[in-house]
Amino acid sequence: MVMIERRKATESRVRAAEDAVARLKESFSGVGITLPSLRIDPVTCAGTEPEAPLVDLGRCNLDTALRLSAVLEARGMAGHER
Repeated sequence: MVMIERRKATESRVRAAEDAVARLKESFSGVGITLPSLRIDPVTCAGTEPEAPLVDLGRCNLDTALRLSAVLEARGMAGHER
């Protein structure tokens, strides 16, 4: 029974991570940013840790990183003082 409960909990976390990825893609798209490798990290989907799975924001080029930083700064979400 414990194995079934763990599997259900993992499936729930994966669905939540899939939803988070979809929401991030939509939000980034709304401000003109595309992160092509935004996804759920497949290795962590197999884990049983409470933090699993991880969302991989992926790699982006310098232009995208600067645009993302500018959007966050413009919305007061950069997290640092100037």
